[in-house]
Amino acid sequence: MEKSQITKKKIAILGSTGSIGTQALEVIEEHSDKFQVEVLTANTNAELLIKQAIKFNPNAVVIVDESKFDEVSEKLWEHDIKTFTGKEALTQVVEMKDVNIVLTALVGYAGLLPTIHAIKAKKNIALANKETLVVAGELITKLAAENGVAILPVDSEHGAIFQCLIGEFQNKIEKIYLTASGGPFRGKKKEELKNITKEQALKHPNWNMGDKITIDSATLMNKGLEVIEAKWLFNLSPGQIEVIVHPQSIIHSIVQFEDGSMKAQMGLPDMKHPIQYALSFPYRFPSKSPRFNFMDYPQLTFEQPDKETFLNLSLAYDALEKGGNMACILNAANEIAVEAFLNDNIKFLEIAEINKRCMEKITFIKTPTYEDYVSTDAETRKFALSLI
Repeated sequence: MEKSQITKKKIAILGSTGSIGTQALEVIEEHSDKFQVEVLTANTNAELLIKQAIKFNPNAVVIVDESKFDEVSEKLWEHDIKTFTGKEALTQVVEMKDVNIVLTALVGYAGLLPTIHAIKAKKNIALANKETLVVAGELITKLAAENGVAILPVDSEHGAIFQCLIGEFQNKIEKIYLTASGGPFRGKKKEELKNITKEQALKHPNWNMGDKITIDSATLMNKGLEVIEAKWLFNLSPGQIEVIVHPQSIIHSIVQFEDGSMKAQMGLPDMKHPIQYALSFPYRFPSKSPRFNFMDYPQLTFEQPDKETFLNLSLAYDALEKGGNMACILNAANEIAVEAFLNDNIKFLEIAEINKRCMEKITFIKTPTYEDYVSTDAETRKFALSLI
C-alpha cells in the first residue's frame, strides 16, 4: 500500500499534557492527514488539557483529578467533546472502538492498568511508560501475544533497537548496547554527590524530560528501568544487555548479532523521532526535525557506567536477575524516593539507599499474579514512606 493511501490512525494519548504527550501532539499536527486524535487524558493539568482538546477536537478527554472535572467539562461542552474523570475512566476510554493505537505516556505505575485494558481490547500500544514492563513484563508480554497486539517502543533507546531489528527477526541477537548520556553528574563520585540539590539534578545535558524521568536519569535509574524493559521487549537475558555511557547521545542504541555484526541507530537527541516512528510504523513519514551533521560531532565517545557511585543501575540488574516481583518493588520504592527528593525531604544519594532497603525488606514472590503486583506496590510504598 502506498503511504498516501493509508487510512488515518486514530490515537488515544494517555498523559497528553506531559513531555511525551505534548511532543506527540506536535507530530500529529505535522501529519494531520495521517493521524487523528481520538482521546486525550491528563492527571491534573486541566488548563493545558482544555487547550489541547479545543485544538485537536478529540472524541473524549479524561481529567483524572475529579476536582477539575467541572472546569474541563464546562469548557468542552460547547465543542461536543465528551469529558470523563477518575482513574477508572482511563481504563475505559482505551477500549473505545474507534481507537487504533494507544500511546501510554503516563509516568510510573499509573500506566499499568490502562495498558492492560488496552491490550485486552486489542489496541496496539505505543509504549512510553517503561514502568509497565518493569513492574509486570511477563504478564504484559503474555497478554500482548494472546491478543495479537503489537507493543511499539517509544523510548529512544528501545525505539533504536526496534529499528535495528527490522528485517532481522530471524537472526539471533548476541547482545544489545543501551546507550546512556551519563546524566548531569557523569564522572562524579559519591563524595561529590552528597549535597546535590534538585535544581542541579534537573539540569539534564541533552534531553528535555519531565521531573521524575530527569531525576531517574541523574541517578541512572532510568537506564536501569530500560534494562529491565529491554529484557521483555526483545526476549533477552540479563547477560545480553549492556549499558554504555555515550555523552553525546547521538547513537541511541546498538544491536550485535551472532556473526559479530553491529547495527546502530543514530540521530540528534529528539524524542519526536521515536514517537513518530512508533505511530507511523511500518512506514517512515517526513519530519521537519533538524538533521545530524557529522562535522558538528567530530568525536563520539564511550565509557563504562559507574555502578558503584550510581547504585540504582546495579539494583536494576539485581532485580532482573532475581525476577518475580522484585522489579515491582524497585519501581515502587523509587517512585516514592524520587518524589521525596523533589520535595526536599531526602538527599540525592538516599534515593538509592531507600530502593535497596525496600528490595531487602519487602516480601519476594517468585511467580506473581496481577493482584500480587498490586499488593507489592502498596506494601513497598508504605515501607518506603516509613524510611523518609
